[in-house]
Amino acid sequence: MSGFHRSLGLWDATMLVAGSMIGSGIFIVSAGMLRDLGSPAWMLMAWLVAGILTVLAALSYGELAGMMPKAGGQFVYLQRAYGKLTAFLYGWTAFTVITSGIIAAVAVAFAKFSAVFFPVLSPDNILIDAGFMKVSTAQVYAVAAILLLTLFNTRGVESSKTFTTVFTTAKIVAVLALIVVGLAVGLGTDVLAINFSTGWNAERLGADGSVTPLTGSRAAQRAWCGHGGFALQQRRLEQHHLHRWRSRSPSATSPAA
Repeated sequence: MSGFHRSLGLWDATMLVAGSMIGSGIFIVSAGMLRDLGSPAWMLMAWLVAGILTVLAALSYGELAGMMPKAGGQFVYLQRAYGKLTAFLYGWTAFTVITSGIIAAVAVAFAKFSAVFFPVLSPDNILIDAGFMKVSTAQVYAVAAILLLTLFNTRGVESSKTFTTVFTTAKIVAVLALIVVGLAVGLGTDVLAINFSTGWNAERLGADGSVTPLTGSRAAQRAWCGHGGFALQQRRLEQHHLHRWRSRSPSATSPAA
């Protein structure tokens, strides 16, 4: 019986994790967090806390992967911990709701940003208005993007890893450019001083000019960052030289793990 084609190396696996973590959310979540938190300091704190939680999640996935080096990710771990029924239910939930919802959200964000450069893709450009349902060019574009990527990934691991590497590199360059440009603009003006003038005083400015003090945090919006380790473990049998990775980690073979 033939198995998975082992053609994902360390670099490919790294790009897969980075590509799963760095998505459209990193460009659109910050604005919503700042609106709800009302303070740049609290927003940075939320990112810091979420970053720590993400590192802990990544370390946990590393331990689980060393203990159970099988394809399937969370399905395998849930099956070992809670039994086949729980794993079965999770698998179908991930297929019908979790993963599908993530794909849909990313596709909508992709269409939204594309509309900035191509106004014809705007959600306001309605193609079909059936009264109870409206179909815009943005929705058609998002669905077409999902279908195109699905077709591309069905062509095999080699095509998929090349596509992932190219687009992950583009996302990393975009994030670095955003950081450099932001610092260059901020340090040359009084933008940083204005943004941090409120300090830790979280406030929300209403449409009528009213100011409302806020409490709480939006760190939960960073939960998608933990998706990278899951994406990698789902494709574990497509990776080669895994014995080298496991041999470098004492916890991979330690009963205490």
